[in-house]
Amino acid sequence: MENLQTIKQRFGIIGNDEKLNRALLKAIRVAPTDISVLVTGESGVGKESIPKIIHALSHRKHKKYIAVNCGAIPEGTIDSELFGHEKGAFTGATQTRSGYFEVADGGTIFLDEVGELPLTTQVRLLRVLENGEFLKVGSSKVQKTDVRIVAATNLNMQKAIADGKFREDLYYRLSTIEIELPALRNRDGDVHLLFRKFASDFAKKYNMPTIRLTEESIQMLQKYPFKGNIRQLRNIVEQISVVEETRTITPEILKTYLPENKSYLPVLTNQKNEAVDFSHEREIFYKIMLDMRKDINELKKITQNLMQNKGNYTSATPVFQDSYLDDIEKDATIEVIKPMQHSSVIENQRYQDAEIIEPTISLQEKEQEMITEALQRNKGKRKKAAADLGISERTLYRKIKQYDL
Repeated sequence: MENLQTIKQRFGIIGNDEKLNRALLKAIRVAPTDISVLVTGESGVGKESIPKIIHALSHRKHKKYIAVNCGAIPEGTIDSELFGHEKGAFTGATQTRSGYFEVADGGTIFLDEVGELPLTTQVRLLRVLENGEFLKVGSSKVQKTDVRIVAATNLNMQKAIADGKFREDLYYRLSTIEIELPALRNRDGDVHLLFRKFASDFAKKYNMPTIRLTEESIQMLQKYPFKGNIRQLRNIVEQISVVEETRTITPEILKTYLPENKSYLPVLTNQKNEAVDFSHEREIFYKIMLDMRKDINELKKITQNLMQNKGNYTSATPVFQDSYLDDIEKDATIEVIKPMQHSSVIENQRYQDAEIIEPTISLQEKEQEMITEALQRNKGKRKKAAADLGISERTLYRKIKQYDL
């Protein structure tokens, strides 16, 4: 059995964090078996390295290794991709096709973002795990396959099970062994090591001197939360390597490449005023609607007070701007007061009248606006936009088609 340091060098893994080492040792120990493995951790922590290690150290290493991003395949075609289909099984099926489970017979399949699988596909996958059997789409002939499955997810699986989005029996089949990779912000001392490795790689790639951090910049980098984990750090190092003329990076330079630690989506808090995380499309709607409801209730109170004191408005009375209505539901029955022209000769600048207007933006328009902004922020890169919005790439793809973006 290869030792830990050899494995790190072989697969280009940088870091000495105890939690990372524990995860790698677990992968090395389980590799010679055929036990199913579930790799967990935030997006961007490098979960794809674990199945490669497991396959390379197993007796299946000379057979096929296939990585499948379950979140990137449209729901209507994922069964065909995984299990294949017969000619004429659906519109466009002009010939019989073998799926990944047939092609990878004897090897290993890595199911990335397994939590995004539709429930119907989860049933098919459970059958494969239980007895190695599957059916092609449009076929009644049972086929056998001998495949080792390694899955990965960044979702809270217990929550997904409680929400009815993932089968509990499938979860326990997949997670016979569970390997958790730590977030970059929890890997003490590894941030600078990774920065130096990426800086060296990009210096060679672009044929330029290697960038280096000052001591103050190192401290700044180590304190940054890195929500995008290793992937985000790598992108930052590449940007600095290409854009900056100076090769010594000061805190003033570095901070221009570190996005502010804030969310672009509405923040929902519970009764204890604790932030509540979300990962699913439905929860985005809930957050928007609750934020809208809060605004509407506030407007109700203000409007009622204004109407009760009509004719006694002073210059200190709040004035509503049209832009304030952007977050109000389309069919809300709230009346919003907007001051009209007032007389300058009346004492205390009392308003003569008020114009009643109704909100015109719908929940769908709000969602479309958020998706458009996320795509613009990420320069059209759907995977990053989906992560920004907290939804799967497949869901984002469907929404783009729905709104013709």
